[in-house]
Amino acid sequence: MSNLTRFFPSNDLSRMQREFDRLFNDFFPTQPAEGEAKRSWVPSVDLSETKDAYHLHFDVPGIAKEDITINFHDGVLTVSGERKSEEKAEDTNHVRLERSFGSFYRSFNLPAAVKANAIKAVYKDGVLEIEVPKADEVKPLKIKVA
Repeated sequence: MSNLTRFFPSNDLSRMQREFDRLFNDFFPTQPAEGEAKRSWVPSVDLSETKDAYHLHFDVPGIAKEDITINFHDGVLTVSGERKSEEKAEDTNHVRLERSFGSFYRSFNLPAAVKANAIKAVYKDGVLEIEVPKADEVKPLKIKVA
């Protein structure tokens, strides 16, 4: 008697998708699990591109600008920092703690040449805005037809 195994591609693909989701959620958590509020966290970032520059907006409330470091090397923009935890008062009974504290580290590979010496960063109201100007040779050139 032979054992036949039926092949259901949709079941296998669904199982593989769940495994990938689990893998990415383990490496890049969006919400800290219960009791993990003190581990490192990842700020939300918006990255947009105009014809002249790349623009990054980081949500980093509660961080002093002195605690943020920005580096650019070999086409990689790295932003790191730390949100320090608040001192807990001895007479306070915390019912729920959801805010994350600790260090963060984000790196972005920029796809084209940029003017590294003209990168600007502004921190205001808990938002870090970084402008990375494109080099002249990568800006689109509009040619007029005669």
